[in-house]
Amino acid sequence: MRTALLACAAAMAITAPAAAQTDPARLSDTVRTLASDRFGGRAPGTAGEKVTVEWLVAQFKGLGLEPGGTNGSWTQTVPMIHTRIGAGATMRAGSTVLAQGKEIAVTTVRAAPRIAIANAPMVFVGYGVSAPEAKWDDFKDQDLKGKVAVFLVNDPDFEAQPGEDAKGRFGDRRMTYYGRWTYKFEEAARRGAAAALIVHDTGGAGYPWSTVNASNGENYDIVRGADDPRVPLQGWIEHEVAERLFGQAGLDLAKLRVAARSASFRPVDMKTRFSADAAVSVERIESANVLAKISGAKRPRESVMFGAHWDAYGEGPADASGATLRPGANDDAAGVAGIIELARQFKAMPAPDRSLVFAAWTGEERGLLGSEYYATHPVYPLGLTAANLTLDILQTAGPARDVILVGKGQSSLDDLLTQAAARQGRTITPETFSERGLFYRADHFSVVRRGVPSLLLMALGGAPDLRDGGTAAGQRWLDGYMACYHKTCDRWSADWNLVGAAQDVDLFRDMGARLSHAGVWPTWSATSEFTATRADTAADRR
Repeated sequence: MRTALLACAAAMAITAPAAAQTDPARLSDTVRTLASDRFGGRAPGTAGEKVTVEWLVAQFKGLGLEPGGTNGSWTQTVPMIHTRIGAGATMRAGSTVLAQGKEIAVTTVRAAPRIAIANAPMVFVGYGVSAPEAKWDDFKDQDLKGKVAVFLVNDPDFEAQPGEDAKGRFGDRRMTYYGRWTYKFEEAARRGAAAALIVHDTGGAGYPWSTVNASNGENYDIVRGADDPRVPLQGWIEHEVAERLFGQAGLDLAKLRVAARSASFRPVDMKTRFSADAAVSVERIESANVLAKISGAKRPRESVMFGAHWDAYGEGPADASGATLRPGANDDAAGVAGIIELARQFKAMPAPDRSLVFAAWTGEERGLLGSEYYATHPVYPLGLTAANLTLDILQTAGPARDVILVGKGQSSLDDLLTQAAARQGRTITPETFSERGLFYRADHFSVVRRGVPSLLLMALGGAPDLRDGGTAAGQRWLDGYMACYHKTCDRWSADWNLVGAAQDVDLFRDMGARLSHAGVWPTWSATSEFTATRADTAADRR
């Protein structure tokens, strides 16, 4: 299939015209608008959402696109609950008081007005992985009902050494879904835990404490059925605090980390009781995905999807300057700007064989919620979706010699990206920190889990090799951006050089032009965990 895809792509008579270059100035103007005070930080369910959705619909209308949402509309309604733990919350582990935002950072996605956990036993479950295919079970039939499950972040082989059981079982340093916080919270809920706490460490998580604390006790979730419960209290415990708690129980967290890399690991009673009492404000809201399309001329039921998320974090605690708005300029107003420019360019091109869908998702920052709702309520059949191409954070430091590839080896889309990059005179560089699990941290993953081949361009994947200054300059840019990740300083700047960002948008224009042709079906690699899921819908593509 991969050979067929390459041959088909090479034979395409219609390609993206060289004249249709993405305009960096247009990208900048869109980001400046979306990150302005008028949009209020674009949090779902706020006045900022209303302004954002109306503005996005107006852009797609102005470009001459068609409504791509449900029932001929421009949107897909996403029912959510919005929760916030009250300022008077009290939490304690043994004799240690845990202050929200300092020692612990927790939220809830249950629609209950109060969290009340009294003296629940704390149980260390290692990495909390149950993976029969890897012959790995951290739980060993441990009963977690009514208990607090304490996890390590990432996979069992994240720090594994040669000779240890975990070495190489979970992609080695490359994070799998078992390493994601979402999986761990889901597993705790499946096992009836009263709470799930992950021990934070920057290396394993891929982001600092300030990132996990950015929610400020606030969370969102899509409305779920009784058959899909969430854990009552979920979040993170600061690393040094966790070390002290283990130490007070006569346990050594460092030694337990090593023990957790053995297949014989068994859960450990921490001999500590956890209590929490917190009022919770619960609001039921209707948020919205914005969907626009260009209908296919030959195979309109088949689609190629381009996506980015419109939401950011809204208002939060004041920073040192007193600013409270977290405008999400790069994360992900820049990606939305790219999607708009792709829509503009494809509308000016000959009609595609397949429908092209342009999605601006809600709720990404709260757990990929808008795209998850779409994946469980698809407007376009997932079995007939050829590919999803997602933009989430673009670099703002100028043209680069390379492209950072996230999730190398997952699918044949790697080959199309390599070809598109070569036409720009660029090369492919695999993501630097595959252990951070970026492939599982953006909206494309919602349809990936349902088998749709997908590719993510995300500038967090590593330092770009900038034409002005090389990788050293690229690392300076990345370090500078990470200092503002999910903070008030992720704002638009007139100093940005978006030529490199425009190059990356052009890559998706090139790939999308090829994927728009009937008969081109990207495939998962034989080693991908999503190959079997895609095979379940093979009959749809015959």
